Amino acid sequence: MKKFSRILIANRGEIALRILRACRELGIESVIVYSEADKDAGYIDLADRSVCIGPGPSQQSYLEISKIISAAEIMDVDAIHPGYGFLAENVQFAEICKSCHIEFIGPGVEAISFLGDKGKARELARKVGVPCVPGSTGILNNEDEALDIAREIGYPVIVKAVAGGGGRGMRVAHNDISLQNGYAQARTEAETVFNNPDVYLEKYVEKPRHVEIQILADVHGEVIHLGERDCSLQRRHQKLIEESPSPGLPLEVRDQMGDAAKKLVRAAGYTNAGTVEFIVDRDFNFYFIEVNTRIQVEHPVTEMVTGIDLIKEQIRLASGEPLGMTQDDIQPKGVAIECRINAENPADGFRPCPGRIEEFRAPGGFGVRLDSHVYSGYTVPSHYDSMIAKLIVYQETREEAIHCMRRCLDEFVIEGISTTIPLAKDIFKHLNFVAGKVNTGFIEEYFLD
Repeated sequence: MKKFSRILIANRGEIALRILRACRELGIESVIVYSEADKDAGYIDLADRSVCIGPGPSQQSYLEISKIISAAEIMDVDAIHPGYGFLAENVQFAEICKSCHIEFIGPGVEAISFLGDKGKARELARKVGVPCVPGSTGILNNEDEALDIAREIGYPVIVKAVAGGGGRGMRVAHNDISLQNGYAQARTEAETVFNNPDVYLEKYVEKPRHVEIQILADVHGEVIHLGERDCSLQRRHQKLIEESPSPGLPLEVRDQMGDAAKKLVRAAGYTNAGTVEFIVDRDFNFYFIEVNTRIQVEHPVTEMVTGIDLIKEQIRLASGEPLGMTQDDIQPKGVAIECRINAENPADGFRPCPGRIEEFRAPGGFGVRLDSHVYSGYTVPSHYDSMIAKLIVYQETREEAIHCMRRCLDEFVIEGISTTIPLAKDIFKHLNFVAGKVNTGFIEEYFLD
């Protein structure tokens, strides 16, 4: 078993601050890498050490593996925590960390490589009896194969990039012509964004719910799940609101999904934290989508209902410690809801709105948590994802959590840039949301023209 004394945080923003705080509470020194665009980020001063790794564009800084490894070696760190995004699921980065004898805080190289390939992950899911959406058994070889499968399982279908994520490399088709166009478009986008044009095809489940299971696994073969998160409130496949537990999900379905998630990651030899994602249809049939081999943006809602610090668990598991808890120990309580606050203008197609924040007044009160790195006078860079804060509330019931979130959103003041706060206010007042009648098309149906 290893004991880390110094960890490099290979990320930025609220997740960098989140990891830094966990390190400090564990008595571990932290090293922050940052770009020139992030030189005024307040969390840099909180780290024990910091290293500038290049200009603002992520390709020249946070995605530049050689610079991050050089910083890790110069600072003599034991491990690297990649957070989410950037290099968190990059097999090459994990391999280089391993070859440099630096612990990668996440799953092993083999698991990242295998589960990062959605085709292979689906094959494994079928093999171990985890329900999958009908579709191709692997990568599509050509357009004719896509058409044959679509005609067999019936339209609508969706073409997905094998290496995809964040809604990129995906196209829905309702007939042969739209599938031919969508197949070509998905491959082109996948090649551009992920440097991998491979795609597969699934039956398109209309207006499903998006429900995911948080898992933890140690190097000694133990696996547990920490319940589910409902991530159905999305726009263009980008999550906006997440909650735990999933409203209205029957207990037996919840248990079945948890068992399925554990079965899949155990078969893959997975370790550390991860998320197994499913879609759930109107009849509560659930189907495997993918495994995210990293910590998720929405991990705080699981932390709030379980009382388990997932970042600390990641660090402990990476050091070789056993889980120290069993499935019976996991008894989620209450309701947690997270609202992502993005520097975007929803009225203008969610156009990013970087710029200077003239005033930042955070909400507070009982059961309120705000994960954010911004402050009054902070300038939101144009180079990165537009999320600037995560507002999380925790209460005994969903009704109380919704009322708490409404109050917090009314208190939350961010001036100088446009944000998604006005849209969030409208969502939390919508009768169907309050009733738990949500699906992945909710925002498009009620809030977008």
